[in-house]
Amino acid sequence: MDRIYLDNAATTPLDKRVIAEMVHVMENFYGNPSSIHAQGREVRTLLEKARKTVAGLLNAVPAEIFFTSGGTEADNMAIRCGIAAFGIKHAITSKIEHHAVEHTMDQLLKDGTIDKLSYVNIDHKGAINYDHLEQLLQENPRSMVSLMHANNELGTLTDVERVGEICEKYDAIFHSDTVQTMGHYVHDVRKLKAHFIVCAAHKLHGPKGVGFIYINHNIKINPLIFGGAQERNMRGGTENIYGIVGLAKALELAYADMEQHQKEVQELKSYMKEKLLAEVPGIGFNGETEPEKSLYTVLNVCFPEMEMSDMLLFNLDINGISASGGSACSSGSNIGSHVLTAIGADPNRPSVRFSFCKHNTKEEIDYVVEKVRQIVEQNVAV
Repeated sequence: MDRIYLDNAATTPLDKRVIAEMVHVMENFYGNPSSIHAQGREVRTLLEKARKTVAGLLNAVPAEIFFTSGGTEADNMAIRCGIAAFGIKHAITSKIEHHAVEHTMDQLLKDGTIDKLSYVNIDHKGAINYDHLEQLLQENPRSMVSLMHANNELGTLTDVERVGEICEKYDAIFHSDTVQTMGHYVHDVRKLKAHFIVCAAHKLHGPKGVGFIYINHNIKINPLIFGGAQERNMRGGTENIYGIVGLAKALELAYADMEQHQKEVQELKSYMKEKLLAEVPGIGFNGETEPEKSLYTVLNVCFPEMEMSDMLLFNLDINGISASGGSACSSGSNIGSHVLTAIGADPNRPSVRFSFCKHNTKEEIDYVVEKVRQIVEQNVAV
């Protein structure tokens, strides 16, 4: 069997239709969209068409969409520029956010931009405590709240519409890292009371190095990156037109095929979960796994204590299986997953995140489960 790729939460393969769209632009359009001549105007038209496509899918207006180099830049822009624009001194997040949020918040506290950083309580599956969030906002209104839609390691979903309503009640600024869910769920920004949401195209079969930030039209921030007048003076630098066109195409395809893909990929995830439980003793799962509470593309598997557990991913790799994972941080050690540590996972039990996409099959899952069974039998501690 060919190699099996189950690391789609890290990045996805490019859709051939996205490649075709990008190649067409590469071969036929080379002007700078800031130039006023014919070639520049042609490319400007492509740029604004892509912006209109993205905005339409999100029920936004084009003036609310700004293209970036990816999710990390977009998260930084939302948090740093949002806090600066409103003079916010208190931020609320969780201990299972992506490093693009976690490290940004830590730095803002360290350099004195904010005076206080609070963490909303989470349970052992990574679900946030909404009552605690409200309590934090009662004590500190007009805070910056940054909570992701779906955790990239666990798959646990947050009710971002509920979070948005709580934030609105206390006049808080709400940013949600939607990188893992963009293109997998409908994001209607007129219903979602968020000031910022973000995208990285490579998570939805688009190109790497491009993304966008949605900024609600009711707020005004200054740029993160200064330079030229690109992106309506909000993001200096010549636009990555090939990437932007690819992003818009990928998101358009994702929305068109969303219902079918949700059903098919959820079936794969459920199939793998049940098969692992039936065939591999000692297997468990980190985070939520129920369909209504969990991102359908992610299954985080907790293995029994094993000899040479640090070789687990390597053993999968040499058997032709690409996945990612780790374990909770051991006492006194900074090495390990901050997410698994935050939910109280056993540091002696290794974990692997298997993440799926539309290209995976049940035959691949059968092969993976068989190899997992063999690896556990050969290495489980007696």
